[in-house]
Amino acid sequence: MAERDDPGIIGRRVQQLRTERGLTQKQLAEGAYTPAYISTLEAGRVRPSEEALRHIAARLDVAYEELATGRPAHLATNLRLRLTDAQRTLATGEAEAAAEQYAALLEEAQAHGLDAECAAALLGLGECALESGDLVVGRLRFEQAEKRLADAPLPIRVPALRGRAVAHYLAGELRYACYLLESTLDELNRTGLHDPGALVLLYASVIAPYMDMGAHARAAQAAEFALALAPQVQDPALLARMHRSVARTLLAEGRTAEADASLGKAAELYRQLQIRTELANCHWMRGYVYAQNGRLDRAESELREARAMLAAKRATLYTSQVAVELADVLHRRGKSEEAAELLREVLGDLSSERGVVHSAAAHRLLGIIAEDARDTETAEEHYVRALSLLERAGAAGDLADLCRLLGDLFRRTGRVEAALDAYRTGLGHQTAPGTTTLGPSPAHPPL
Repeated sequence: MAERDDPGIIGRRVQQLRTERGLTQKQLAEGAYTPAYISTLEAGRVRPSEEALRHIAARLDVAYEELATGRPAHLATNLRLRLTDAQRTLATGEAEAAAEQYAALLEEAQAHGLDAECAAALLGLGECALESGDLVVGRLRFEQAEKRLADAPLPIRVPALRGRAVAHYLAGELRYACYLLESTLDELNRTGLHDPGALVLLYASVIAPYMDMGAHARAAQAAEFALALAPQVQDPALLARMHRSVARTLLAEGRTAEADASLGKAAELYRQLQIRTELANCHWMRGYVYAQNGRLDRAESELREARAMLAAKRATLYTSQVAVELADVLHRRGKSEEAAELLREVLGDLSSERGVVHSAAAHRLLGIIAEDARDTETAEEHYVRALSLLERAGAAGDLADLCRLLGDLFRRTGRVEAALDAYRTGLGHQTAPGTTTLGPSPAHPPL
């Protein structure tokens, strides 16, 4: 039975509808009830049974749901259909248009007190904000969705929790993103709430912060669990996202062919679903695979394709991030001037609060390019800025490498003590990877 308004609101609604139709209380009651009962009901002094409301609704020629809740018949169903349309708009990369759809749907759902539909609209607005790089707004929308779903089972709340974690991750708060994802995984597995879709979404999402923190063993385990649970998941978009995340762990283990095959599966699913932004991310990841494998011409082609697709859809943060990786490939191909120009262009879109890991990578690469040009002062300046960004984010693996570069620079310029300090700092990060600083790993799913 649908949730009803309180008796006083229902009474006033019955009286208004009866008056609009020119019916007396006797005519409304006819055949089953007394005029006195209708009078008491309209005064809000009795809670009508479902049978009584259905009789009155039939006499007033309105749907039972509308009489009981004040919502037009099939409103929730209609809203859900339109939410699906907004989701499709976002999938094609039109984040601004999708945000307008979601905002209108949120207003309508709020007006009728539909919490589940409000939460779905807020989730959509959060995803739109991530797409456009507005991480503060994205996090706020996901938090609002969580509040709307406060009384729902944990698996229902997982998309909002995951969205909030991704917003923190993109802002450079790697450890907190891991905490959110891990604590949710732990609660799901320890309490027996083994929802395969929710688990796969969380495992796929935790891989990136694990990798950036140097917790490669945990990333590999998360990928293993996601792959094991995948046969129980029906959502093709979620499976595609999982394959794209898993590819990163396969590549870290040197399994390039398997990583490429995983990306191929993801790309094919995205093409079938016509999800443009995620397809662009597949080109991005494939470019990364080719770059790691030394196939720089193919890497450049894939990364340029990804950047063009993301720029066309105004996904500004992701466009800047892929541009940093493209610049690295250009530098390795001897196109250092073009790479430096690209990096200076995108640094305006990246910061310590937005794309911090890629912002550090841009400064690191600008430092390398400056060193190649024998401009050690500029190189040192970029390395130090990169070091500050990575320390804030806790990106242990990248920190160790940067300390090596800075130490080498100090050594070549005769500053031996400074070089030793940099090397010691780098060794400290190598001997204390993310696996030893994240705390106990979450409970395992029952595989």
